[in-house]
Amino acid sequence: MSENESTLEYTGRVFTVTRDRVRLPHGVETVMDIVRHRGSVVLIPMPDEASVILVRQYRHAIGQHVWELPAGSLEPGEDAVAAALRECHEEIGQLATTAERVASLYPSPGYTTEVMHFYKLTGLHVPDHAAEQDEDEHLEPRTFGLGELRALVAAGDITDMKTVAALQWLR
Repeated sequence: MSENESTLEYTGRVFTVTRDRVRLPHGVETVMDIVRHRGSVVLIPMPDEASVILVRQYRHAIGQHVWELPAGSLEPGEDAVAAALRECHEEIGQLATTAERVASLYPSPGYTTEVMHFYKLTGLHVPDHAAEQDEDEHLEPRTFGLGELRALVAAGDITDMKTVAALQWLR
């Protein structure tokens, strides 16, 4: 076996899957399936310092509606800040005047290359023109107070990991 080989197994709209034959740093040879993703942005839209806008949407993979922070994939070659501002308009129908990077995290580095870039968005305002949502999205935005969000997380009513993680930065 060569040091590393990669075979394309699947190409989708947002990611590809490769089957990689690799030699790990400790010398073991193995085969791994890797989801190759161009990255995403996670929005923390704050109309004021005490509240955050979440969206409720149906997630087919788990067969239920969930409350979560708005998020979306980067377009090919797109800057993360530009993506955050675009997604804010598309997902909650508002524009932001400020996008402050909070963190960049790997959601599951055991099988995907995806990096999630978290942005706190402030200076929110409703523009005079609407943005188009993706055809597979039907989003219901709602503003929550930080105390209310923490109570929902504690009760197990918010189960989206990126949302739970981001709330830790808003203490």
